[in-house]
Amino acid sequence: MQRPAPANLPPLSAAAQEHSDAAARHLQKAITANGGWLPFDHWMAEALYAPGLGYYAAGTIKLADANDDAKTPAGDFVTAPQLTPLFARTLARQAAQILRQTQTQAVLEFGAGTGALAEGVLRELDALGLEQTQYFILEVSADLRTRQTERLAPFGSRVQWLDALPNAFAGCVLANEVLDAMPVSIFRWNEDGTVLERGVALDADQGFIWDDRPAPAALSAAVSARMPGLAGYVSEINLQGEAWISAMGSWLERGAALLVDYGFPRNEYYHPQRAGGTLMCHLQHHAHGDPFTAPGLQDITAHVDFTAMADAALDAGLQVLGYTSQARFLMNAGLMDLLAQLNPSDAQQYAQAVAPVQKLLSEAEMGELFKVLAVGRGITEPLMGFSRGDRLGKL
Repeated sequence: MQRPAPANLPPLSAAAQEHSDAAARHLQKAITANGGWLPFDHWMAEALYAPGLGYYAAGTIKLADANDDAKTPAGDFVTAPQLTPLFARTLARQAAQILRQTQTQAVLEFGAGTGALAEGVLRELDALGLEQTQYFILEVSADLRTRQTERLAPFGSRVQWLDALPNAFAGCVLANEVLDAMPVSIFRWNEDGTVLERGVALDADQGFIWDDRPAPAALSAAVSARMPGLAGYVSEINLQGEAWISAMGSWLERGAALLVDYGFPRNEYYHPQRAGGTLMCHLQHHAHGDPFTAPGLQDITAHVDFTAMADAALDAGLQVLGYTSQARFLMNAGLMDLLAQLNPSDAQQYAQAVAPVQKLLSEAEMGELFKVLAVGRGITEPLMGFSRGDRLGKL
């Protein structure tokens, strides 16, 4: 049975529907092979990363570019680097401080999207006198890697792609909207005070349905340590993201990682009024909450518990160097100085430059929802991006 899509979603092409049907069959087989039930983090991992079928592992356009037709943009969503090159240039200023302080010449970006962030960072680093900086990218999406290769070709051998985590690295690490795409476990507090793990099963017509079962001891303990039991409360926990941060403690020898994503500190993440969790899906620039719609064709994300990520860093022997809103970070790192370099006499060009900046900074848009967390090792001077409005005390 074809699961009805949420209202207002665009129709799928025949080719897209064929791909989604193939992804659905793959997920059905995975559920059956696991005894008829799959924990949601496993289901999400297959929906996003199954070779040739998952959203990030298949050849579909995921990210819109700034030069796309505004009425019919390609892809499923837009990230800050696609909105304006000023985002990358501002991030590069913070990266430059890290590179100079640690006397390193390397940047490692996870999930580089269309390559817009890498291009902007490299050009700004060149302008700042760091033209010898090497840029490494770890990308799991084959089609995005192809787009990156084409876009970054002018930089030649300065840009290299990695197939696995480095054994050792010194420099600046960038991860823009990476944590939110990592598979999350979903839990629900039962009426009897126990923790249930939400998984995916199949109905009589092979459609995907939610199915809650008693949580394993480790998951139950992790949830219980983070929030009080509230009957019926549903939310997520990103243990894979925490493991990624923990692993960073073993390979980041010197430098800092800038983690940019949407999320909250723990007391806001597990607020009693946020009783339905933060799971969100994106399909052709439509946001909705049903992960079972169009598997293989839509992005599935969850907001980030930044307290959990900071705790994971500390437990791994890393420093927690700063935490603030995206708006405050960008202003601290010099975004307004870069904006001031534009020529206001060209009204049309200036307006086109200002509009996306307003979206990056506005509390009603990305400025407050997105946060920046910096963790690292061997950093002795305060980072400029957190010079004002640091919220470490709220983690």
